[in-house]
Amino acid sequence: MPEERYEASLVVAPTKGDVAELLHKPIVKACAASMAARKAFVVALSGGSLPSFLSSLSSSFDAAGIDPHYDRWHVLLADERCVPSDNDDSNVKSLRDAFLSGVPIPEAQVYGIDDGLLGGDGHATGEVAASYESNALRPALVHGDGKIDCAVLGFGPDGHTCSLFPDHALLKEDKLLVAPITDSPKPPPNRITLTLPVLNAMTRSVIFCGAGSSKGPILKAVFADGTVGAAGKEEDNDEYSVGMADPAPYPCGMVRPNVTDAVLSPALVFVVDGDAARELDLSDSPSPKSTL
Repeated sequence: MPEERYEASLVVAPTKGDVAELLHKPIVKACAASMAARKAFVVALSGGSLPSFLSSLSSSFDAAGIDPHYDRWHVLLADERCVPSDNDDSNVKSLRDAFLSGVPIPEAQVYGIDDGLLGGDGHATGEVAASYESNALRPALVHGDGKIDCAVLGFGPDGHTCSLFPDHALLKEDKLLVAPITDSPKPPPNRITLTLPVLNAMTRSVIFCGAGSSKGPILKAVFADGTVGAAGKEEDNDEYSVGMADPAPYPCGMVRPNVTDAVLSPALVFVVDGDAARELDLSDSPSPKSTL
């Protein structure tokens, strides 16, 4: 009997300008569920273009009438470049500039890398990764009963997510929770990243965000042919149920949270704009009311 296909949710915004509001909805929902269950919200955030979509998140909490309780957030980095935290290449700097500096999350609950360990060689990168696992990830997980509540990630036009790149040996890493990478195909080469075992077995829900036509071929590849079906419609966005392709052709398609206490249903959500979804066959789907 064939294995049941992994199901995800796809939310399509009309334009890139509409993505942020629609991305915020599952974040707000995940936060509220986590606060109700554990009185804390452990969230992993990536860099790249994602921070810009988070700048108005507080307004979305206000619109939903939900107190985010920022003092109970624990913010992890899904990946980080091995550069000082005030360097423009730093993911934590991007997150601070766009979002974190405007919300009252205690500084001790934003888990950056240890700048004092930085160096120019791979050995230093390994030390940074080991330190992050011991001194950031594991302490944060205590507040999530051993799990990350929600990871909010981007994905590249090459299908990478976090610092997990296509055909890289790190895709097979099964021991480290935070791994070093010294040969990133995107500069800078030295980075640390959460590994697939963390994202799949220790994360309650994952939200991917992407915009632009360069993401189109990736979405077409990671969703199985013939599995895109309408799940609902709300205001000006469409929501679809999608099946994930096996075997997964790209790292972003390998992320499939598989836990019994997810904070979203389904536990995997893609929020994209119309340009990113252009290569998908969405034309004939009916649109009943959304449940997301």
